[in-house]
Amino acid sequence: MKLILLGAPGAGKGTVANMLSDIDGSVQISTGDILRAAVKEGTELGKQAQSYMNAGDLVPDELIMGIMKERLKEDDCKNGYLLDGFPRTIPQAEQLKIMLEEMGEQLDAVVDLAVPREVIMDRLTTRRTCTQCNAIYNVKSKPPKFEGVCDECGGPVVQRDDETEEAIASRLDTYNEKTAPLAGFYEKEGMLMRINATSSDDVVAAIKEKCGLA
Repeated sequence: MKLILLGAPGAGKGTVANMLSDIDGSVQISTGDILRAAVKEGTELGKQAQSYMNAGDLVPDELIMGIMKERLKEDDCKNGYLLDGFPRTIPQAEQLKIMLEEMGEQLDAVVDLAVPREVIMDRLTTRRTCTQCNAIYNVKSKPPKFEGVCDECGGPVVQRDDETEEAIASRLDTYNEKTAPLAGFYEKEGMLMRINATSSDDVVAAIKEKCGLA
């Protein structure tokens, strides 16, 4: 599968991507992941990106696109890829379209996970994360066996600063302003698949049917 996964923070993109990866080996790719990897590997593009990141500035689109092009050429993308949280803006989407055409690549679909705001607020305000291994918990549906202690590594399990109610509301407003318009862009391209479901199993089933894997 070659998909773009759209959806607000907390819509379930990461969970869905992990489930899809298990089906056919498609690799999950996020902007944050590829930036960190490029910096760690010390590539020329990674060094340029790090200078912006160290200064607290946004990494320019042209650098992100260059890093993304390198990432999509790697061997683990041959079975497919799931772009999680990328592109973030219409200019990035326009550049991605040109880049994929130059590479001879074609997306199967752009999946928009439409989840009600109140569901997202509940998911994220009850989410907890291990500060050592990044394992994810939920105080309602998946609490750690011992409060505040990670089942996997024994590290501290805390609420992230960006997952307080105030911070989440701000993140959702930013998403609606800058990233949500991507759905309209891809709808005009005839590629949008909007899924109104809060169950990851239902989302994955719909995607499998769309991609002929059901």
